[in-house]
Amino acid sequence: MQGCTRRRSDGWFTVGKKSAAAAALVLSGVLLATGCSSGSSGDSGDGGKKTGGAAPATPSGSASAPADDNGSASEAAYRKWGLKPFPAAPAPPADKPVKPKPGEVPVISDIPTDKKIVFVTFDDGAEKDPKFVEMMRDLKVPFTMFLTDAAISDNKGYFKPLQELGNSIENHTLTHPNMRTESGSRQQHEVCGQQEKLTKEYGKAPRLFRPPYGNWNEATRAAVKACGPQTIVLWRESMQIQNMQYQRGDKKLHPGDIILAHFRGKGELKGHTMTEMVANMFRHIQEQGFAVARLEDYV
Repeated sequence: MQGCTRRRSDGWFTVGKKSAAAAALVLSGVLLATGCSSGSSGDSGDGGKKTGGAAPATPSGSASAPADDNGSASEAAYRKWGLKPFPAAPAPPADKPVKPKPGEVPVISDIPTDKKIVFVTFDDGAEKDPKFVEMMRDLKVPFTMFLTDAAISDNKGYFKPLQELGNSIENHTLTHPNMRTESGSRQQHEVCGQQEKLTKEYGKAPRLFRPPYGNWNEATRAAVKACGPQTIVLWRESMQIQNMQYQRGDKKLHPGDIILAHFRGKGELKGHTMTEMVANMFRHIQEQGFAVARLEDYV
């Protein structure tokens, strides 16, 4: 990704939930990942962002009761995690704002929209905390998963309940290399190999690709075109433990921003859990008045 501050590399192999009755979790602020965007510049974390409250598809196998007319079930579910419900995201447009032209692979770090929505993404897949599955069943916030085979190979089944909630699984390479240092043939192996594995395991071919660290070049674009994904997805903000890192100087979310987070556990989060990190991310989004929408509804 280009045009953003350079971040330290912190992929699943290098970096760096719990219910809370309290309305806020005080966490030590240690930056573990950084975000970057657009072009072929390096990025420090591993790609993507955003979540919202009311637009996701009806979860299958959800443990949560549907909200009643006054929303009390939803409020109780959010209160369990020390949160307040998100505002409802607007209905997605009938005509997607990002539509690849034939033979073209666009590179995006946000979605063109004037709606106060953002998109949440999680990368890699190294952490497989059951409490995160419980959290997302309760909250019904949409998100996108960019998975790396080397990170998920010990338990690929973990991600199926998350997929069943309506969240898409997308391509993040086989082994998480810096794509700009790889030959064109090697890049194609990384993208096509993971495309084949994810399609076989989860029953749906990924349409989106995120390059590790946000690093890509024209050989990456050619590999993506050859392997099946239609769009390269970067990000505008990246979530750390307590705070969010912004690419823009105003340090604010903007309509259509894609947010990057990671599947990380206590080892990478300095003793904190993934659900604590996610709760903090959701608070940052809410404090700025945004809802979370589903990325695949716009791309």
